[in-house]
Amino acid sequence: MAEVIRIAETAPEAAPATLPQNVEAEAALLGALMIDNRLVEDVQLKLQPHHFFEPLHGRIYEAVLRMTDANRIANPVTLRPLFDSDEAMKQVGGPAYLAQLTGSGAAVIGARDFAAQIYDLALLRALIGVGRELVEGALDTSEEIAPLQQIEKAETELYKVAEEGGSAGKAKSFAEATKDALEMAERALNSGGHLSGFTTGLDSLNAKIGGLHKSDLVIVAGRPGMGKSALGTNMAFAAARRFMRDTEEGIEPGKSAGTPAVLFSLEMSADQLATRILSEQSGITSENLRTGRISQNEFRELARAAAELQSLPLYIDDTPGLTIAALRTRARRLKRQKNIGLIVVDYLQLLSGSGRGGNENRVQEISEISRGLKQLAKELDVPVIGLSQLSRAVEQREDKRPMLSDLRESGSIEQDADIVLFIYREDYYLKAVEPDYPMPDELEKLAKYEAWKEKYDPVAGRAEVIVAKQRHGSTGIVRVRFDGRTTKFSDPADEGYLPDTRRG
Repeated sequence: MAEVIRIAETAPEAAPATLPQNVEAEAALLGALMIDNRLVEDVQLKLQPHHFFEPLHGRIYEAVLRMTDANRIANPVTLRPLFDSDEAMKQVGGPAYLAQLTGSGAAVIGARDFAAQIYDLALLRALIGVGRELVEGALDTSEEIAPLQQIEKAETELYKVAEEGGSAGKAKSFAEATKDALEMAERALNSGGHLSGFTTGLDSLNAKIGGLHKSDLVIVAGRPGMGKSALGTNMAFAAARRFMRDTEEGIEPGKSAGTPAVLFSLEMSADQLATRILSEQSGITSENLRTGRISQNEFRELARAAAELQSLPLYIDDTPGLTIAALRTRARRLKRQKNIGLIVVDYLQLLSGSGRGGNENRVQEISEISRGLKQLAKELDVPVIGLSQLSRAVEQREDKRPMLSDLRESGSIEQDADIVLFIYREDYYLKAVEPDYPMPDELEKLAKYEAWKEKYDPVAGRAEVIVAKQRHGSTGIVRVRFDGRTTKFSDPADEGYLPDTRRG
């Protein structure tokens, strides 16, 4: 091992010897891999060349991986031509160093342990690097100070270290793969046969899509005024309230049909959203709450609703102008700190991309955002609900029910989404063309008003949630009620107003 010690002594100054390291373990692992190439299969998923402290060892390891990947034998003889001109190799005696690494066949027995230690030490060095950069950035006041950006950057880097320290990707046995499926089926059975994910707060919608499923990207789209923000808020609130009630009843978090939720509101402030939720729960209109036009009894009802929601696990981030990268950083933090299980983004077009392409191609930017939201859903294993605007093409048609082609600015939204929900309210369009109420002697105007009212009354307060795409099941229309005064969606009261299963 004399040559190995020489490497440690001649390591570059940029990587001081005080950093966590075990060069001897690196050398022993490389020797074991060259003796028995089959060991590569055990370590290559987790251990990467950059995990080695000594750069030469990293290059040797990378060469071993390339050779075995090409179904060629990797040993000191076959690797020698690759390192004939390597300067670091010359410093330790040339390619003969490869043969020295295989000197101890006993290392084969401990190869997995060596790999685990090298990996753990690499994580510690990465952690030290993040801390060093954080300290240096905080001490440097020569440029414009942006401490919040420094914090976000540090959180992103820390999460990368944490991610790398997670479980390595591997193929699952069929038994492992079916375990989650059985748990999902059990949850659906216990809920009455229709809810396998987290509740949306609407039984009729739960019956159609089975609830909100982990790792799914759900797009809720509609024209302005349709109530997409209201539906997103309703879903986040319903999931959080269900989790709170299940916890109070002693139901295990893993078996609850609810979950802590976060709402990223790029359009409305946190207090506006809180007012909307209190309005929904107390039955007092948001307008009356803002203007104070409430009675003592109404105020008592408001206080009761507020007290009931004190421990609601619903978090609101109303930071404007978020990038998709910043949103993912904040979501990871909330997952780590609050164990959130549902993310709602209101709305997608107000997010911005990485900025690498400038403002020239908005379609590419929206594609980056939708792809980023889907990756976030898979990474954190939570459902992500992204609210989205629709193009004006809807308004040009006689039938104003939205279609997938109406998704604004990018077809990638449709491609990345697991479920696409459209909101359609016929009463909204009819209300826009309401004629003036006639005077008693204006018979012609009266007839016109009565004809309008005959169309409006049957659809007033009714809405359609159109399931335009669903990877888990069929498409179709779910009919619900919408209270415009309190911006609350609810299930229809009459039995004849059930989900339409004719389409899809």
